Amino acid sequence: MATILGPTASGKTELAVNLACKLKGEIISADSRQIYRDMDLGTGKDLAEYRIDDTEIPYHLIDIAEAGYQYNVFEFQRDFLKVYHEIKGKGSFPVMCGGSGMYLEAILKGYRLIQVPINEERRAELQLLSLDALKEILSSYKSIHNTSDIENTKRAIRAIEIEEYCAVHPETDLTFPTINSLIVGIDVDRDLRRRRITARLQQRLADGMIAEVQKLLDSGLHPDDLIYYGLEYKYITNYLTGQLTYEEMFTGLNIAIHQFAKRQMTWFRKMEREGFKIRWLKGELSTEEKTNKILSWLSQ
Repeated sequence: MATILGPTASGKTELAVNLACKLKGEIISADSRQIYRDMDLGTGKDLAEYRIDDTEIPYHLIDIAEAGYQYNVFEFQRDFLKVYHEIKGKGSFPVMCGGSGMYLEAILKGYRLIQVPINEERRAELQLLSLDALKEILSSYKSIHNTSDIENTKRAIRAIEIEEYCAVHPETDLTFPTINSLIVGIDVDRDLRRRRITARLQQRLADGMIAEVQKLLDSGLHPDDLIYYGLEYKYITNYLTGQLTYEEMFTGLNIAIHQFAKRQMTWFRKMEREGFKIRWLKGELSTEEKTNKILSWLSQ
């Protein structure tokens, strides 16, 4: 297997698709938000990129859950293994592609996870509390390193639910096989990455990203359900509900995406410190040059 990772707007999908085309392979998405249907522009699915000339490159784990659902890493591992074995069984080559560090690491490191059921009674109690109070409860169980756990009340409640379940249940491991993969990262110059992010945000807004979020709200999703997904869905929902002006939305979202890309790179560097070998390619290289380099590594 090959894994293509990198920050947002680094050109991961184009490279992964080109590589899969050369290898007669299939893409397994490792993006924590592209799994949701009807969330296309905001998650950057760019599905047109999965076609090269007349060849449609098969992809998996995109559009597999309804918007509003809270998909988790346990489910991703389960669904990954299913499609991974299907791809291998057909004699095709799996190419994992994404920027969600926890999803990538869950496969490459083989996290052993437990599936924690929802505790409706406890949730009802916790929903009465402020986010600050929830943070205090969570910090009594563990040191809070993953700030996404406390990004909003829904995430904080789920994090508390998991910690409290683990406190009273013996941990049961999920057996996960060793997945051997060549890991390739795309390293884009910071200034170029910033320009790409801003240009892409402007393009997606022009393509109808606000209308996409409005349609989700009109379908019956509560604003909090969309804010849960962060970034585009958080800022645009706050704009549509009158919490932000357009300028505040654009400026805040643009900054937030830049910060997100920086956190992605921090995660990847952490993976390296923990022993993962990531072979970095300069983002300025052409797709063909990058692909040929990866093919040479795979043939060694």
